[in-house]
Amino acid sequence: MKKFFSFGSKKGGSSFRVTSSPRDGPGILREKRIGTNSFGWGYNIRDRDLRKIHRVASMGNVRKLQEILFFGKHGVDERDKMNRTALHLACANGHPDVVAVLVERKCQLDLFDKDYRTALMKAAQCQNERCVTILLEHGADPNLTDIAGNTALHYAALGSNTSIAEKLLLHHANIEVRNKDELTPFLLAVSENKQQMVEFLIEKEANVHAVDKLQSSRQLIAEHREEKLINYLQSKNAEIGKL
Repeated sequence: MKKFFSFGSKKGGSSFRVTSSPRDGPGILREKRIGTNSFGWGYNIRDRDLRKIHRVASMGNVRKLQEILFFGKHGVDERDKMNRTALHLACANGHPDVVAVLVERKCQLDLFDKDYRTALMKAAQCQNERCVTILLEHGADPNLTDIAGNTALHYAALGSNTSIAEKLLLHHANIEVRNKDELTPFLLAVSENKQQMVEFLIEKEANVHAVDKLQSSRQLIAEHREEKLINYLQSKNAEIGKL
């Protein structure tokens, strides 16, 4: 069982719940959504939803993918029944070699799935750094938002993956962008007690005075009783006050 955090819609603020989800098979994790604005890893892969190109992309079968594309059996940007492209599925399942082939064949990088997530968001969400790197180097937009207003940087923050966050920021990801619950990547990291990510984003000059709908960042930390985070944020506030 693997845990992931679901973005709840609790009135009066944000809430994240830990949920468990069983694997459907090697490299495939079933996604359970709560409401429309949730964070979940992977995709719900059902064979009946897929065309052949999507099936081989999700499995990481580069040779078969090249054969399909060579003979023109499917378009490189063809959608499955869930509005996903082969690129979405390759990124969600961590197949950078498949991503490289699709990019070489000039696939569109910023298409949305049914939740308005791009392949870059899926790669960041599933912490597939090599896929993130390929997409960014070929011009994928890091500032597009999904159905809940989240960017790839929000997903990197939730996963506490500073390496992916670093790459996104180097490619001009907006560090202060807010999702529909008014959470910046920094506030999201604070609310989930991701201390390493909090420290990283502060070092990257995230606004430590940012507030969500109801609370300051310090109140969010206090709510979770994370003394180390409180002390760290207080020290940073003191440093900023001296400037």
